[in-house]
Amino acid sequence: MPKNIDTAPIPEVAVLVGVINQEQDSKQVQEYLDELAFLVKTAGANPIKRFTQKVNIPNARTLIGEGKLEELEYFVKDNDVDLVVFDDDLTPTQHRNIEKVLKCKLVDRTNLILDIFAKRAQTAHAKTQVELAQYEYLLPRLAGMWTHLERQRGGIGMRGPGEREIETDRRIVRDKIALLKEHLKKIDKQMATQRKNRGKMIRVALVGYTNVGKSTIMNMLSKSDVFAENKLFATLDTTVRKVVIENLPFLLSDTVGFIRKLPHGLVESFKSTLDEVRESDILLHVVDISHPNFEDQIQVVNETLKEIGTVDALQYIVFNKIDAFTFEKKDDDDLTPKTKENYSLEELKKTWMAKNNEHCIFISAKRKENVDKFKELLYDKVKEIHAVRYPYNNYLY
Repeated sequence: MPKNIDTAPIPEVAVLVGVINQEQDSKQVQEYLDELAFLVKTAGANPIKRFTQKVNIPNARTLIGEGKLEELEYFVKDNDVDLVVFDDDLTPTQHRNIEKVLKCKLVDRTNLILDIFAKRAQTAHAKTQVELAQYEYLLPRLAGMWTHLERQRGGIGMRGPGEREIETDRRIVRDKIALLKEHLKKIDKQMATQRKNRGKMIRVALVGYTNVGKSTIMNMLSKSDVFAENKLFATLDTTVRKVVIENLPFLLSDTVGFIRKLPHGLVESFKSTLDEVRESDILLHVVDISHPNFEDQIQVVNETLKEIGTVDALQYIVFNKIDAFTFEKKDDDDLTPKTKENYSLEELKKTWMAKNNEHCIFISAKRKENVDKFKELLYDKVKEIHAVRYPYNNYLY
C-alpha cells in the first residue's frame, strides 16, 4: 500500500444565503453571514459564495424570489456545490420546494446548529438532549421525506400507502420524543442529586456567547484541562471544578455557549444542563471584546438567560481577549462622527461601561493579562456571599 496518502475527507463545498428584511439590514445580514460561515466551517464544510436578497414579504413557497433562486440554481450546477445553507429557518414547504429546484443538500440555520451539537456531544446526557431536539425538528418535516411515495392525482390504489407510511413514522417519532423526555427526567434527577450533594458551596458559572474564551478562563482558574478550541460550541456538557483562591473554595461551572437564533428546541432540551447556571450565586458573563458585534452578543446572552429563568444571580461582565482588540484611529482632519470601530480600549472603558465599572473587568485569559485583578475581584465577591452564608467561618479570611 502506498505511503503518505491523505485520507482526510474532502470538505463539502457550501453556499450561504441571507435575507435582507425589515428586521435586519444589509450590514447586519453580512455580519450574520460571517457567523454562519464560521458555523459551516465548524461543521466541516467550505463556504465559497454568499447570496443575499432584499425581501419585504417572504415568498411562502421558496422564501427568496424566483429570479434569485434561479441564479442560485445555476451557480450550484456550475460549481459542483454540495450544500446550500440558509441563515433563516425554512418551513417544511419552503425546504421541499427549494431542494427540488437546487437538487443538492439543503439546510437552514437550525438544522446546521443541531448537526454541530450532534457532532460535539460526548456524554449520554448531551447526546440525549441533542437527539430530542433533532426529533422535534424532524417531526413537522416528515412529509417532505416521503416524496417517493407521493400520491398521484387519481387512480385506483394510489391513495393509501404513502400517507400511511408518513403517519407510521410520525407515531414512531412521537413515541421516541416521549421516551427521550422520560430518559432526560431520570438524568435530571440524578444531576439534581449530585448538585444537592455538593452542599451549600458558593457556585460561580461562566456564561457567554459561544467562542468567547469561557473554557480558557475555566482552565486558568481551576488548573484543569477542559477542552478549548477556536470553534463554535467546543463545550456542550457543563463542567464543574472546585477552585480555591487564596484560602477560599467555591465551585466553578463552564457551560455551553449561546448564539443568535439558538433553536428553541435546543434551549428547551438543554435547560437541565443549564440548571448549573440557574442555581449559581455569581454569573461571570464572558464577552469577546475583540468581536465587532460584542454589544449584540451581550444582548443575545442576556435574553437567553432571561428565557431559562436566571434572574437572582449577581452578574459580572468579563471582557476577554483584550490582546486581540483593534480599532481604527480617525485622522485629525476627519470631522465625521466617531463610530464604535473608532474607539480605543481606554475610551470604551470610559463610555457606557463606566456605568457598570464596578461590575466589569478587562482581561486576556490567553496571555494572562490583568488576571490577578480578576482573581481579586472574584475573591471579594465570593467572600461577601461566604460571610453571609457562613457567619461563623470568618477565620478563613
